[in-house]
Amino acid sequence: MGSQHDLPISPFYAFAGAFTALFVSFLALGLLWSTSRFRGDRSGRPLPTAVQRVADAPTTRTALRVLGLAAALLVLLHLLLGPDDPARNPAPGAVYVLLWVGLVPASLLLGPVWSLLNPLRTLHRLLRRLHRLLRRGPLAPDRPAHPLPPRLGLWPAAIGLFGFTWLELVSPDPASRTTLLTAFVVFGTVQLGLAARFGESWFAEGDPFEAYSTLLARFSPLGRRDDGRLVLRNPFHGLDATPERPGLVATVCVLLGSTAYDGFSDNPSWINTIQTSPLGRTPAATLGLLGSVILVATLYCLCAAATRLVSGPLPGPLTAFAHSLLPIALGYLVAHYFSLFVTEASRTVIIAGGVGHAPAPAPPLDPGGLAALQVIAVVSGHVLGVIAAHDRSVRLFPPARAVAGQLPLLALMITYTLGGLSLLLN
Repeated sequence: MGSQHDLPISPFYAFAGAFTALFVSFLALGLLWSTSRFRGDRSGRPLPTAVQRVADAPTTRTALRVLGLAAALLVLLHLLLGPDDPARNPAPGAVYVLLWVGLVPASLLLGPVWSLLNPLRTLHRLLRRLHRLLRRGPLAPDRPAHPLPPRLGLWPAAIGLFGFTWLELVSPDPASRTTLLTAFVVFGTVQLGLAARFGESWFAEGDPFEAYSTLLARFSPLGRRDDGRLVLRNPFHGLDATPERPGLVATVCVLLGSTAYDGFSDNPSWINTIQTSPLGRTPAATLGLLGSVILVATLYCLCAAATRLVSGPLPGPLTAFAHSLLPIALGYLVAHYFSLFVTEASRTVIIAGGVGHAPAPAPPLDPGGLAALQVIAVVSGHVLGVIAAHDRSVRLFPPARAVAGQLPLLALMITYTLGGLSLLLN
């Protein structure tokens, strides 16, 4: 999406504004917000019954599954039969733009949509039906012989997301037909094999794109109460309901770390480093991506340890505040990928329509507008993270220690903000 290092905005004013926004937010919350206000999945204004009836109708869900499967088959056909040229083949844009980046606005607006569109989930169901037809027996409930271990949590999704970001940011030729076809076959085989062993519930736990969509949907105004009712809600309520599960921190840190790596991977000094590394370009870049994720995770773990030291023992110290990282990840995703999505999504659709080589679309914003959008996205994500962390803090800690317990989190937010803005502006 082009260089991000020449945006017409003063780094001093960007850093000063970000620090001021975070510090003022922290002080205001400490003075004015003394009790927890977010109620998780118990909140929301119910939508009309007719709307829920349409949303939950078997016809609606079947149509979405058919749409997802048809789109996947279309991409596969382009990979098998199309030209090995990203400028004339829509498959790379479909994977890296429409899927990876497009899931962000789709999940924010509509909720965890990938669970309904996921072609592998649909294919798993079709294979089960075919198996039963061949055995001439009724379709049995999807009861796997091997239930998922609870301690597994989101760890498979974190590994899968790291693998996808490696494919996009590190692999030698990520847009080639061979690379994408290999990724399709390996990913599909692994996912369907594990679903055969653990049942359809595997996709909710282990499919990286379902986990990605579900986590982003936590900040959607459209959600469900714990009684299954479809509601409109304050997005903070959905964020507060994020389950504290094993692998949650790892998943969010992969999103943050990979986006950070994408920010500095086009820096001339880093390009020179990996090109001259004795390890070779791909191993050096892999270590860079892994190091970025580990750095983000290490900072958060140090913050959790400092919070426990300041405020005393708390249950699940690592996962208790992990939900507050989701708005930060969302801010980074918007800052880094907005321009890419607006320009490349339309070009991908045009190429898929048979136009052939589509011209490069005009930039959606001038450099000043893009700079403002990126800085606002990064800073807003951190301010929303401060709000989510504060509400959780006043719920977990006694009033005398609630504000003090957030000081490590505030330091973490400031560190992440300065790092994110540095990647955008320097």
